[in-house]
Amino acid sequence: MTERRTPIYDFHLRAARNLVKGGGDFMFPSSYTSPVEEHLNVRRNVGMQDLSTMGEVDIKGPGAERLVRRLLVNEIQDMEPGQLRYSTICNEDGGIIDDVTVYKFFDEHFMVVASSGPRMKTLRWISDHAIGSSAYVTDMTAAIALPVVQGPRSRQFLKTVTEGVDLDELRFFRFAPCRIGDVEVMISRSGYTGELGYELYTPADQASVLWEYLIGRGAEFGLRPYGVGAMQSLRIEKALPLYGPDISEDDTPFHIGLSRWIRFDKRDFIGREALLKIQERGIERRWVGLVLESDVPAMAGAEIYGVGDVATYREEIETGAEAGGAEDSVAPGKRKIGRVTSSAYGPTVGKTLALAYVDVAHSWPGNNLVVEINGRPIPARVSNTPFFDPEMARARANPSEDDHRAEEAPEPRATVGVSGNHRTNGR
Repeated sequence: MTERRTPIYDFHLRAARNLVKGGGDFMFPSSYTSPVEEHLNVRRNVGMQDLSTMGEVDIKGPGAERLVRRLLVNEIQDMEPGQLRYSTICNEDGGIIDDVTVYKFFDEHFMVVASSGPRMKTLRWISDHAIGSSAYVTDMTAAIALPVVQGPRSRQFLKTVTEGVDLDELRFFRFAPCRIGDVEVMISRSGYTGELGYELYTPADQASVLWEYLIGRGAEFGLRPYGVGAMQSLRIEKALPLYGPDISEDDTPFHIGLSRWIRFDKRDFIGREALLKIQERGIERRWVGLVLESDVPAMAGAEIYGVGDVATYREEIETGAEAGGAEDSVAPGKRKIGRVTSSAYGPTVGKTLALAYVDVAHSWPGNNLVVEINGRPIPARVSNTPFFDPEMARARANPSEDDHRAEEAPEPRATVGVSGNHRTNGR
């Protein structure tokens, strides 16, 4: 299929080291300098990424709330205007169509933001279910660009360029209209990095001007653009799943650890009966975090074995100071107990990390496993997730904010099967 370009493509073409095709067949900048430098700059200062590949679906009309309630497994009836919430959309069998955020403008006006990869599938799903619902569905993706500003200095920087909004009062998972320069923007306090951050929903025809303006004004705050290489390591440190490698229609919210956001007290949503049966029956595999004893990440799909299921033997060391001695070695066994979905070196934590589906019996934190990397068996250990900032203090970045705010956005914890947010394949 022909490659697709965002409104900020020309900047990426000039400044990025290279472009790669990702979710929705868009061209994504892999990095501008070094993925590690970009990752650490987001953790220390402020970074900016182009996420205009996301899908924005506008839903209006007297039946809008009823339609969105039926589509999402989470509840939206108690949302206030100016609030957003995370959820999955499931099919009748409980498989995940997409993981999304929903924005409430008014009782009869919502916006669903879809992941890049399944964007068109999600739009068709919403449109098909809107028939006869007194709700009107419009794909706004081509009209909206989405620069995101993330990092501990993001609020400090944006306060110097925004008008019409008090960023000190804008709470986590809330949004408001504002103006940056001459551009009218909807600013959302959210992101995909685990840091204090903001997403800027921008008219597509003004996105390039806004991007260049922010690049220029943000230099004194250490603002630098970052690409999908840094995005991957940032979200993997936070165990945030990405539709495509980590999530598909073969997976339910229970498998990925998102059952906390299923509201079974709603009497009617698509997939409810199937999910109730899965809850009663239990699951056979679970998405977990792994720390690898390797200098290189694992490939997606890399096979995982239990230590008790691999062959062990002793091999004589032939060279070096230990020549003549013996070392323990392992070889993959016959019974695969899981597969890696995503993997990257985590510069903040200084470890090589992976996210993987493993059999439930092997999913407990501290369990030793073996991952096959480049034909070699590599020791790995199941870890509590997220690997970085488990208290989510950096994303809140305000001790006065109540803990219940975390209910609106996903925060992974492997020990109880809870994990990540939406969205290079996806965001």
